[in-house]
Amino acid sequence: MANSLESEHPIKAYGYASRDTSGVLSPLTFSRRATGEKDVRFKVLYCGVCHSDLHFVKNEWGMTTYPLIPGHEIVGVVTEVGSKVDNFKVGDNVGVGCLVGSCKSCQSCTNDLENYCPKQILTYGSPYYDGTFTYGGYSDHMVADEHFILRWPKNLPLDSGSPLLCAGITTYSPLRHFGLDKPGLKVGVVGLGGLGHVAVKFAKAFGAEVTVFSTTPAKKQEALDGLKADHFIVSKDPEQMQSAAGSLDGIIDTVSATHPIAPLLSVLKPDGKLVLVGAPEKPLEIAAFSLIMGRKIVTGSAIGGLKETQEMLDFAAEHGITADIELIQIDYVNTAMERVLKSDVRYRFVIDVANSLKAP
Repeated sequence: MANSLESEHPIKAYGYASRDTSGVLSPLTFSRRATGEKDVRFKVLYCGVCHSDLHFVKNEWGMTTYPLIPGHEIVGVVTEVGSKVDNFKVGDNVGVGCLVGSCKSCQSCTNDLENYCPKQILTYGSPYYDGTFTYGGYSDHMVADEHFILRWPKNLPLDSGSPLLCAGITTYSPLRHFGLDKPGLKVGVVGLGGLGHVAVKFAKAFGAEVTVFSTTPAKKQEALDGLKADHFIVSKDPEQMQSAAGSLDGIIDTVSATHPIAPLLSVLKPDGKLVLVGAPEKPLEIAAFSLIMGRKIVTGSAIGGLKETQEMLDFAAEHGITADIELIQIDYVNTAMERVLKSDVRYRFVIDVANSLKAP
């Protein structure tokens, strides 16, 4: 298999891949396609470590094809552009998020919502148009269609900005789409991890009064002093939850672990919205009357289209929003994965790919 991976495309590449459900990542030599007329090739500088990467390397979602090179929070510098590329040139700083392809013709695509295209192509682990599989940013370089390349704002840091390509757009998009981006609104954020801490920053930048919900009392100081949230509630404390009853316009729920939904619905105002961006394994349990009495909405959201992702990056640059990161060498990535599983990171690992991934 190694030989076919090295020879299926003309350009040699190098990265870290998982080969089985152990999820252990190790060096892999593979290949990438030649630069097409609408392609942008870039050297990878930084790549964030997303919780989705952990699910994929272990095949916890049942959709992994091995070997798998993860990484969809990718920032780099352009080294080559195709003959019909209009918006990028060699030397530009660019980003690639969760998508590298879509049908470009369905209703979602024509409305700049490639993230809901039924034929979307994920940045890693998906069959590409030519039938080969995509490989992500735990690698020395990338090549992608110009449409899926994002212009990197000049004053947005490359390293701490990279997680915005997943964690950022995942929280920015629902705040915007569901009208939770207006000054003076009261917005809740459930979970203070990679997604949650960025959600707090965006909600505050929109002018919201932000309440953080967490099962961990020790995160109170981080939420209030570090992230400048306005309130902190221990979600497993019934008295604290009761004190917030009927007070919020909307909630962004970032938690992927199974957790009760009813207490969160109780803190919403009438017409309040509970937006799920985390994906617990077990089905939700919701009593009908908890929705009926107050005309409340439970909904979901997945990343964002390319136009909105660019808008998010520009907004982040304008408002000084980045992720709080721990910068690591790529040979630390397996330990980092173990720590992600334990929620032992504040709040996102970012791999210093350019300075630590060395081809053999």
